[in-house]
Amino acid sequence: MPSSFSALAERFRFLVPAGWRAAHPVVPVVRLSGVIGTVMPLRQGLSIAAVAPALERAFATRDAAAVAIVINSPGGSAAQSHLIFRRIRALAEEKKLPVFAFIEDAGASGGYMLACAGDEIFADPSSLVGSIGGIAAGFGFDKLLDRFGVERRLHTAGTSKAMLDPFSPERPEDVARLKGIQAQIHAMFVALVEGRRAGRLKGEREALFSGAIWAGAEALELGLVDGLGDLRAVMRERFGEKVRLKPVAVARPGLLARVLGRREPTIGDGGLIDPAALLAVLEERAAWSRLGL
Repeated sequence: MPSSFSALAERFRFLVPAGWRAAHPVVPVVRLSGVIGTVMPLRQGLSIAAVAPALERAFATRDAAAVAIVINSPGGSAAQSHLIFRRIRALAEEKKLPVFAFIEDAGASGGYMLACAGDEIFADPSSLVGSIGGIAAGFGFDKLLDRFGVERRLHTAGTSKAMLDPFSPERPEDVARLKGIQAQIHAMFVALVEGRRAGRLKGEREALFSGAIWAGAEALELGLVDGLGDLRAVMRERFGEKVRLKPVAVARPGLLARVLGRREPTIGDGGLIDPAALLAVLEERAAWSRLGL
């Protein structure tokens, strides 16, 4: 009977004025899921514009003991990853709150950069962690155009304006320029990880920053994460069984955008195919496929 009464009292706890309630630790939870970067208007990826309001609300939560960031991302835009990382760290320092990062299926590439915003990182033993590197992928259609007798007409102002144009033959100088840009971004990523994980990394530097991925258990051995566990278990261990996990949702597109965004491109049903939508689906699928997911 007492336990039933306690459960009932807890259920209607929100009716009691805040000043009269028993104080329980509160941990706002922000979920960052999906490919990082704007994919297209009706298929939004993670971006600073999309997640900033949720982060602001989480860190502004009254009496918060910490903020938890749950990550499930194969990566994406390096710039958007870095912008989100910086916003989390700026808010953490401003509000003097610890940040706990939890990797679910994947915290890879830009997803791992987001995880590094956490003062401590946790993963599941089967989570995919790492991929600290850079990648650029595309297609070359110049031979396809030749096969069908299509002439490519391209006029630019600036010798590098059409760098890596998919309808023109690849030029060695363009590839060298791209690799130089990738090297700069990779160096920034490496410095960020080494700074945030100082004293905790245990693996060989060359291997850690090779772009390889590891399962959560091995990531723990390498110092890429601090422990194995899930959000609820770790937060209850740190803040007690009465800790309140308060979800703070990242804004989604409006109703019309969500309805239109549900229509996936189809082939062979007599309907029109939206090339942009098809490309977005393929790019998103390719990002996850690189991790075997």
